[in-house]
Amino acid sequence: MKINTDVPHSARIWNYWLGGTDNYEVDRIAGDEYVKVFPQIQEMARTCRYFLARAVRHLAGEVGIRQFLDVGTGLPTVDNTHEVAQRVAPDSRIVYVDNDPLVLAHARALLTSTPEGETTYIDADLRDPDKIIALAKERLDFTQPVALMLMGITGHMQDAEEARTIVRRLVAELPPGSYLTLYDCTDEDTSFNEAQEGYDDTGAVPYVLRSPEFIKSYFDGLEPVEPGLVSVMRWRPEIDVFDPSKDFTMCGVALKR
Repeated sequence: MKINTDVPHSARIWNYWLGGTDNYEVDRIAGDEYVKVFPQIQEMARTCRYFLARAVRHLAGEVGIRQFLDVGTGLPTVDNTHEVAQRVAPDSRIVYVDNDPLVLAHARALLTSTPEGETTYIDADLRDPDKIIALAKERLDFTQPVALMLMGITGHMQDAEEARTIVRRLVAELPPGSYLTLYDCTDEDTSFNEAQEGYDDTGAVPYVLRSPEFIKSYFDGLEPVEPGLVSVMRWRPEIDVFDPSKDFTMCGVALKR
């Protein structure tokens, strides 16, 4: 699949906000325009990344999870899921899932692993959960707990009920003792909504901001670990890097019994 550099792409813009280099001028322009309207988006990008690291450390360390299914992984940056997990538990096995051609082009960077563990990449779309599960079962043992990671990607599904149905379909395949780890951005701030509308108007794939209540519904039937379903800054913070009142996100780590 050809990489389209004529329109901005969310994964590349996120990479730009995080200080990465895997982006193009069109992404940098769109990212800068976004920041003009909603300046705190860059700090939010960083705090979301910190949440991923804290959640994976908790799951690999305190909980003892050794299998991670990271759907919509995006472009590699600092502290990717496999790096955090294998730092805690070298025998961790990670399967990354994405369908973006630039991510595929950088898959070699992701496919690093400790000798004891395994890191693999599969090319699949979030909208095809059955394919994701089928391919993941070739690499992971679904008789043992799996941590499903859906980090800032559910807004790519335009239809709200489709998004909820897909999350539930993926969770349904997880064995007992597994965890759902998810965050997404909320629609609570006028400037944030305005910036997102401007981004959508560029011709890029739109991203839907949804209410905190809707994002919480992804966790229906699961048991959130402390501190529950909160903004990413409020989930077991280690350092104060951002004003929580400006953190328009919702996240959680929840157990499937």
